[in-house]
Amino acid sequence: MKNFGCLVFLFFVLIINSNGQSQMNARLDSLEKTVLLLEKEVYDINLNLYNSQKQLKRGILVATLGYTVTIIGGQLLGTRPELGEALLYTGGAIGIAGTVVLVRGFNKISLGPPRRPLLSPQ
Repeated sequence: MKNFGCLVFLFFVLIINSNGQSQMNARLDSLEKTVLLLEKEVYDINLNLYNSQKQLKRGILVATLGYTVTIIGGQLLGTRPELGEALLYTGGAIGIAGTVVLVRGFNKISLGPPRRPLLSPQ
């Protein structure tokens, strides 16, 4: 009878232990999914930053070129008014196009307000 009581006790210990193991495995699976989700979000952020970096550099270059042409056109207004006026308008248009490229680059960085985390730290 004593052996039967030990067997029953051992059986319950094994059941309780296996239940605890399954809960632990479920927690680990959930943690692993959360880490993978965070890794994907960080990759997306880095990709957006990389793509916007190229676009921002391009926008700065185009805007600088356009506004340089505008300044040269303004300088030429005194000596060659027709060429100066044409350069003013052309440079302004190029500068505005560069600014549009810059704004689009900044829009890639900021895709909206950040989401609140599911579980906030207390």
